[in-house]
Amino acid sequence: MHPKYRADIDGLRAVAVASVVIFHAFPKLLPGGFIGVDIFFVISGFLITTIIMQSHAAGDFSYRDFYARRIRRIFPALMLVLAGVLAFGWYVLLNKEFVELGKQALGGVGFVANFVFWSEAGYFDTAAETKPLLHLWSLGIEEQFYIFWPLLLGLAWRRRWPIVRVLWVLAVVSFLINVTTIHPFRTAAFYSPASRFWELMVGGILACMRLKPAVPNVWRSHVQSVLGVGLIVLGLVMIRSDKAFPGWWALLPTLGAVSCIAAGPTGVLNKYFLSNRAMVWIGLISYPLYLWHWPLLVYARIVKGVGIEPSVGTRVTMVVSSVLLAWLTYRFIERFTRARVGVGMLRTLVGTGAFVAVAGVAVMNGLPARHNSELLQKVTDATVDGDYYSGFSSENFGPYAVNRVGNGARKVLLIGDSHVIEYGPRAAEMARIAPERMATTYFFTYGACPAIPNVFAEQNPGCGPARDQWMAMARDPQIDTVLIGSCWNCYFTGEFPLDYVYRENGASLSLTRGDRAGIEPSLQALQAWVTELVKQKKKVYLLLDNALGDDFEPRRMIEGSRLRTLSVVGNSPTAPVLADQVKLNQRLLQIAAASGAEAIDVLGALCKDGQCPRTMPDGAPAYKDHGHLRPAFTRQFATYLDKVFLEEGGQPATAN
Repeated sequence: MHPKYRADIDGLRAVAVASVVIFHAFPKLLPGGFIGVDIFFVISGFLITTIIMQSHAAGDFSYRDFYARRIRRIFPALMLVLAGVLAFGWYVLLNKEFVELGKQALGGVGFVANFVFWSEAGYFDTAAETKPLLHLWSLGIEEQFYIFWPLLLGLAWRRRWPIVRVLWVLAVVSFLINVTTIHPFRTAAFYSPASRFWELMVGGILACMRLKPAVPNVWRSHVQSVLGVGLIVLGLVMIRSDKAFPGWWALLPTLGAVSCIAAGPTGVLNKYFLSNRAMVWIGLISYPLYLWHWPLLVYARIVKGVGIEPSVGTRVTMVVSSVLLAWLTYRFIERFTRARVGVGMLRTLVGTGAFVAVAGVAVMNGLPARHNSELLQKVTDATVDGDYYSGFSSENFGPYAVNRVGNGARKVLLIGDSHVIEYGPRAAEMARIAPERMATTYFFTYGACPAIPNVFAEQNPGCGPARDQWMAMARDPQIDTVLIGSCWNCYFTGEFPLDYVYRENGASLSLTRGDRAGIEPSLQALQAWVTELVKQKKKVYLLLDNALGDDFEPRRMIEGSRLRTLSVVGNSPTAPVLADQVKLNQRLLQIAAASGAEAIDVLGALCKDGQCPRTMPDGAPAYKDHGHLRPAFTRQFATYLDKVFLEEGGQPATAN
């Protein structure tokens, strides 16, 4: 049995998909547009639960029929998109990128894309804007829900449990997992089904409450309609990607969607806005539109080049193309397969899924992309060279979780952000070739977190607590030597993507926006912090920053067109360090001298006459991206840190 068709729900689908598409193409135009996914979750929960419960009431529910219907609904458009994305990926991607795409495609076929992207998430992860199948995370959440939900409802129906109460308990538990994990485990809260199922459950709860038709009340429907649309609009306007989302913010789109559905087709905005022909038409193609739009936008970015946003015209073209492809998919693929309900079509769809899965496995296991050469491979190897803690052990130092290498009597602590992490390979190399001289070395770091007291970014809420732990461990009498480092250029000279502020005595001064009045107080706070440690009779090193900028980005070494041919640029192995970075370097040298710390001048060690290395002697990139030295480089060439790791006496060890 199917619920009675409601045009207004297709209109609500249109709101959801249009919001997502506009956000992905023009994020500044609709900064909260990503909440369209949450609206989809509510709609799915409502419709699936209605189908299941009405079938139970009629006595004809079948798990086999349910999942067969899901395959007919999901597979046709999905497998077409996956095949198209893999084919075009072979044509335009580099080898390592193609391998990543194979992994994403396999996750999409198996409906575990959310777990795939959850496992990949990290500071050195590939940018979201270059993952063609990233949007399939939400489909993974829905399909995982479809496995768990029918079984629960069937059990509750047979046991005659109070279904609405049971569902409320489960939804509240899922919501609590969401709000309690959003700050300490933001990635988990975003991708985990445990913290997302409540959004589908509230739609299911409404469906169960509507098994017995409600007494018609025109004014109540109007109020619910206006309230629902109002909450969604409020979410689109107020919610930002840098806020703690989903968290409490997810209540706006979720309750808004529930209110719209509860209003029924007679609610004023449901009837005249959501049910109009244009909205219904977009709603009908919403699923293939969601599938097509993101890969097209991502490939436009990839083809355009690293760090270059496609023009407005290009993005408009991609959106129009995704609408056209969605309509063609709906008209000639979805309608065709839905009209054929026999076992033959079902087997064909399952076979297609198996074929795409096999293709994904082949790509993951080395099926070469079209752009396949030794030099291109060197460049792409650099971009994925990110195992900075290889050879380390994870352990606890008192209450602190740290990464350790070496077993010497002297205890060394390195604290800071990813520009400290990048020297992990050198520490591991020293432990390998000079174990008798290697100190017990702890790396205690947190990405995008400056080692400066009182500096915060709202988008990185874990930084403050992590830094408090660094500072406490640095004061521990067992620690003999402390190295303090950070991407100083990110916070004081660059346009970092996060907005950092210096807070003290109720004042909040920005480091990255406006007059950037927070820079000087932050530098003074750094000097005071270093001075405090020196006074505790510890050996303190202030690690200065390496050069960074677009000239050091490995992919900038590639020229040509991904649509035609690519080659590696054979130009200078060095690139200039920017003047403001040199100026900041001098200021940090002064801070080290004034505080009694020893500065480790990376620019002085690596650069000459204002030119810094961008490649290694074999021509391979020295950097992983525009700012991080890659493990292969620091492992061999970061000899300027040997005095931190090794006991005094003798010549610094030389890597083999």
